[in-house]
Amino acid sequence: MKRVVIVGGGLSGLAAAFRIRQAHPAYHLTLLESKPRLGGNIGTDHADGFTVERGPNGLFDAKPHAIQLCKDLGLGGRLIPASEGSRKNRFVYLKGKLHRLPGDPIRLLFNPVLSVGGRIRALTEPFRKRPANVPEDESVAEFARRRFGKEAADVFVDALVTGIHAGDPERLSVAAAFPRLPLFEREYGSVFKGFLRAAKTRRQGAIDRGEQPSPQRMWSFREGLQVLIDTLAERLGDVTRTGVSVNGLSVSGVGWTVHAAGEQLPADVVVLTTPADHQAGLLSPLNARLGELVGGIRYCPIAVAVLGYRDADAPVRPDGFGYIAPQNTKRDVLGVQWCSSTFPDRAPSGHVLWRALCGGVNRPDVAALPDDELRRVVHRELTTTMGVTGGPVFSRIVRWPKAIPQYDLGHPARVAEITSLAANFPGLILGGNAYHGVAINDCCEQAEHITRRV
Repeated sequence: MKRVVIVGGGLSGLAAAFRIRQAHPAYHLTLLESKPRLGGNIGTDHADGFTVERGPNGLFDAKPHAIQLCKDLGLGGRLIPASEGSRKNRFVYLKGKLHRLPGDPIRLLFNPVLSVGGRIRALTEPFRKRPANVPEDESVAEFARRRFGKEAADVFVDALVTGIHAGDPERLSVAAAFPRLPLFEREYGSVFKGFLRAAKTRRQGAIDRGEQPSPQRMWSFREGLQVLIDTLAERLGDVTRTGVSVNGLSVSGVGWTVHAAGEQLPADVVVLTTPADHQAGLLSPLNARLGELVGGIRYCPIAVAVLGYRDADAPVRPDGFGYIAPQNTKRDVLGVQWCSSTFPDRAPSGHVLWRALCGGVNRPDVAALPDDELRRVVHRELTTTMGVTGGPVFSRIVRWPKAIPQYDLGHPARVAEITSLAANFPGLILGGNAYHGVAINDCCEQAEHITRRV
């Protein structure tokens, strides 16, 4: 009977454990998590009638993996869609006001955020040929300037990077952080054309499955994303063990030994899904170069300030998902999610609930502020951007010192070398969001890959 030990009880580890149990119920499976709770950055708090997501706010159906996981867990019927307004309306805060992001080329043509020249430069992207001398690994900013022009890169692409990675477009690898963009350029000669082709393929796929084609949107559960974590934990049962720190790995001719606090667990396969720095500590004694490469993956800090206001004190309540403040504007808040507009049950009647994300690569100083000061900073920002007239009646601060891995230039080559070195240790599988995607869908997709490798 094959013995599999998974180190790390975030979504990556939990989803991998569930998929392995599905495919191979006879395997002896153990999942170890050092913290007292499972779920990693995913978790939901309930207080005073407010529902607070500590990490991700929902599941996107742009890829099928997260929604399929929910269905396979028997949760498909409990999924609720985000509001129609939150799907259509997303904003940037620039030049002292909120501007709706254009959802199609026609809206971009009349969007005042860019100059007329900037709009024309962006809209002519389909006619721009790919130069022969494009570097093998190009930054997101370089790619965006080349395809869409400097203005669009400084506004829209900066906002995209801020909203997903809280990173620096000048440092992030487009091939690693947004792999579809260079792929579309290579295959279709244009990013716009690639997205149109992808949308057509998605619609046809729905028709082939006998489903009604629908736009991409976000989903959650009425009680929050904690439902997903709790259901995974319930289905896995005594496979999972919390409060168990893993401090070493050793390998011999008979297999692996996982050295946990006060015990040694034998394994045929070891799956690591913990953050990169923890993986590096376990891998360095096996191979110094492998540990160095994994440990070189940077993370950025995020502080989430969740504030609830009375309706009367929040006169500006757009029907939408929220807004981003592009990082080149150097504001104290990266962006604000209008949680009770996206999922109305997130706040009690007569109130709104908003989440401000602070920190990131360029403003770690804000993420490090004491709780009281961070509340004041965020409230001050909301009086400016959202016209708030009274103080919050509810607040919650959540801190993630290592929130999001940064796929810097050189990341694809780094991951290729990591993969090559790890292949010298049969039975060792490296996973988690440090390598192939930071989103929930990416973690669920990687769980499927891990299962096939096991």
